[in-house]
Amino acid sequence: MKLDKLVGERFKEKPSDCVIESHALMVRGGYIKDVAKGIYSQYTPLKRICQKIEAILREEMDAIDGQEVLFPVSLPASLWDESGRYESVGSELLRFSDRNGTKMVMGMTHEEAAVHLVRDYAKSYNNYPFMIYQIQTKFRDEARPRAGLIRVREFTMKDAYSFHTSQEDLERYYQICYDAYNRIFARAGIPEVVTVASDSGMMGGSLAHEYMLLTPVGEDSIAICDACDYRSNMEAAESIIENEKDASYEELTKVYTPDIHTIEEICDFLHSPLEKSCKAVVYQKNMTDDYVVVFIRGDLDINETKLTNYLGEAIHPAVITPECGLHAGYIGPVGLHVEGDFTVVYDRSLEGTNNLSCGANEEEYHYTGLCMERDVKDASYVDVAKIIEGGICPKCGQKKIHLSRGIEVGNIFQLGTKYTKSMNMQYLDAEGNSHYPIMGCYGIGVGRLAASVCEAHHDEYGPIWPISIAPWQVHLCCLRSDDAESKTYADQLYDALKKERIEVIYDDRNVRPGVMFSDADLLGVPIRLVVSPRNMKESVVELSSRDKSVQEKVALDEVVPTVKALIDRMMQEINEKC
Repeated sequence: MKLDKLVGERFKEKPSDCVIESHALMVRGGYIKDVAKGIYSQYTPLKRICQKIEAILREEMDAIDGQEVLFPVSLPASLWDESGRYESVGSELLRFSDRNGTKMVMGMTHEEAAVHLVRDYAKSYNNYPFMIYQIQTKFRDEARPRAGLIRVREFTMKDAYSFHTSQEDLERYYQICYDAYNRIFARAGIPEVVTVASDSGMMGGSLAHEYMLLTPVGEDSIAICDACDYRSNMEAAESIIENEKDASYEELTKVYTPDIHTIEEICDFLHSPLEKSCKAVVYQKNMTDDYVVVFIRGDLDINETKLTNYLGEAIHPAVITPECGLHAGYIGPVGLHVEGDFTVVYDRSLEGTNNLSCGANEEEYHYTGLCMERDVKDASYVDVAKIIEGGICPKCGQKKIHLSRGIEVGNIFQLGTKYTKSMNMQYLDAEGNSHYPIMGCYGIGVGRLAASVCEAHHDEYGPIWPISIAPWQVHLCCLRSDDAESKTYADQLYDALKKERIEVIYDDRNVRPGVMFSDADLLGVPIRLVVSPRNMKESVVELSSRDKSVQEKVALDEVVPTVKALIDRMMQEINEKC
């Protein structure tokens, strides 16, 4: 490929709307162009990168007995009605009607399509286990797309679905996929990816893991223990709080607190720490608008994912109206009354506490001396709090939790029978009894993985692509293409590299060296060869690696074998990390 024919532009200035470096570099380097919010077209360099990622995905899925299939992008709503997700999934699911008035959806995930494909085939235990996978375009109407390809609305994804006759067999295969995913990320050039326990969310199921690339620009928060191997997405991390009850009990006392509405204000007013307060956070259920009042220790925050899972339905922040009976800023657990149906939830951080401040359910009044055992006898406690920095590790029990940021680059779920049961997929065992198959689900976003590799491996000048997924293996630069000797040799070298099936991008434009090298940095090709009049006088070519680990001069007749050896060495270094 000659660079002067490469469609797309490369430029120096960082776009103002790019919040993370990988997004800026992909725009500046001629990888993507935005079409609409969260929707991008791919130029040739990114398309080539994604094709190589897809090849790795296929090799690893085929190696664990996966069978590639292809599901439709648009699906009838009736399939999602079968599973119950047509109504339960929020506005992320794009719903529309075709010209005949049939309700349709754009596939954001394909569990329903997977069950539909195999439920007529897999009616005997003899057909199990098996795994099917696809690499397909999906659409998720994300409310806040951001960070380039990290959070988009339209994306390409490898998703796989396994079917089993026992939980034990699912767990056996789950571990096989777990290991295959580690190999995939190592082969793609980011072996530093870690696995964390996660919440299964709308996917359902009993166990889930996310593969996280730890980076300060990540959108997910991860709880990591410094004393053991515990790692979890904050949404799934158990919050363990040690409460020390005061030896003496205060009386429950109503205190006049004028014009005070926040937990911080009341603690300042009473000269007491946040952890000696009980605060109320109010939500409403999406389906009914019924109120949900959550009480939690004042220094902690609500984990809305945990709360949603506990309630079994989606929620949103409440709009507190005068007629509902709640007094915003003065809500407390003693004598609480709300008009209509409502739910009260007590976080475990309040269990066994005393001498707390809280709202008195009366305008401009709070209580002091709240003792949960004495004053709220019927309270039952659940974990709906976010884990905190320095918190107690759920695995080893030490106060060694620290919070980090990460980009989710893949996920795996043990789905159980959520979809096979709701869609009535059954098989007969050896005795002729009917059972629902047990499913696993395994996903990797192709474009997000490419962007994550760029985020992990770049410098101030551009991406540093690993040899395994780089758009080309070699970037050949001919300085002074108006010099006949240099141009003749560079042309010959270009042909020789192609003859050896080495992927090469050739820049023979008549431009300044700075422009040529700047474009080369933005394309991030692992190996660079420079032909110039000065080098020709020495009968050498300058060879360097994009990561600056290799810089040498190579004799003209040794360039091709040296390049081949370097490519092999780079690939070997990647494979050793798998």
